[in-house]
Amino acid sequence: MTDGAVTDTARVLIAADKFKGSLTAVEVAERVTAGLHRTAPHVPVDTMPVADGGDGTVAAAVAAGFEQREVRVSGPLGHELTAAFALRDGTAVVEMAEASGLSRLPDGVPAPLTAGTYGSGELLRAALDAGAHTIVFGVGGSATTDGGAGMLAALGARFLTADGTPVPPGGGGLRELATADLSGLDPRLARTDIVLASDVDNPLTGPKGAPAVYGPQKGATPEDVELLDAALTHYASVLEATLGSRAARLALSPGAGAAGGIGYGALVGLNASFRPGIEVMLDVLGFAAALSRATLVITGEGSLDDQTLHGKAPAGVAAAARAKNIEVIAVCGRLALLPEALGRAGIRRAYALTDLEKDPAVCMAEAGPLLERLAEDIGRDFLT
Repeated sequence: MTDGAVTDTARVLIAADKFKGSLTAVEVAERVTAGLHRTAPHVPVDTMPVADGGDGTVAAAVAAGFEQREVRVSGPLGHELTAAFALRDGTAVVEMAEASGLSRLPDGVPAPLTAGTYGSGELLRAALDAGAHTIVFGVGGSATTDGGAGMLAALGARFLTADGTPVPPGGGGLRELATADLSGLDPRLARTDIVLASDVDNPLTGPKGAPAVYGPQKGATPEDVELLDAALTHYASVLEATLGSRAARLALSPGAGAAGGIGYGALVGLNASFRPGIEVMLDVLGFAAALSRATLVITGEGSLDDQTLHGKAPAGVAAAARAKNIEVIAVCGRLALLPEALGRAGIRRAYALTDLEKDPAVCMAEAGPLLERLAEDIGRDFLT
């Protein structure tokens, strides 16, 4: 018996994010496809791995046909590494986590006061060098809380101490900031449409700001959080003295606190526009065209929880599908949403790895085979 109303004309679109720590978005799509084809072998399946601006954003763009470009840049602590961005028809997808993410910390050791975003600025410059006239700047998964000062410095801005030397890297160094000069920013930026793509709308500082909310995830102690909040507040005041009231206003705007405040740097220094990351990425990836061919959408991510409902990829996919009256099923590692909440988000039903295996460690280690088994169930329930 069929749980859903899908018939012989069925066509599935898999548009899921990564299962963090176990499967990439591409691997999720491959595993779900394999499982579906065991129980519904004749149903066509399209795949579109998605991301919401955080880590995995470049990979999603490459899977959709963008060209991957690689460049040597500075990591969060200044060490050299290879980072990638994606390019197609003058549009670049740049992921700050490629250069300045937690995964780029040497040996995974956090450095909440000294990690910086200089490499993210180098990535943006590489996109300009490659001829990009539109840049989708995905921010998330950062190791940094420097307000984007490092990024702006890589693009030509100068942040100086009272004795005229550059401030030390990282958010902690901004305590010594005396003057800011943005006049040397790369002139190509003024001719480039930059979209800040993020799944968070926090301001720069305060109780809901970057240090308070996200600093502890980057190893910040309560004392570090207090120091970083004061440093970013000072940073914004120096920029206000340089640029006027616009700098103060933007520090309070949604997205300013994204990725350790790099959102603020992009808004104030690059004239970026802020949009929810999943909305931007669905546009860039051509989701509307793929959706028009589908009768069933399968989305998902590692954990379906309250955060999912606030700008994460599955919620964005479900909202777009619901607008076209297309049914949505979700897969996940862990499910922490009641059926009513799923329904409000436009998700008919969710299948979790923990339904098959109660031990979370086993779910992480065996995510691929378990996900295929879930997909077999979806095929039986909705496609046969």
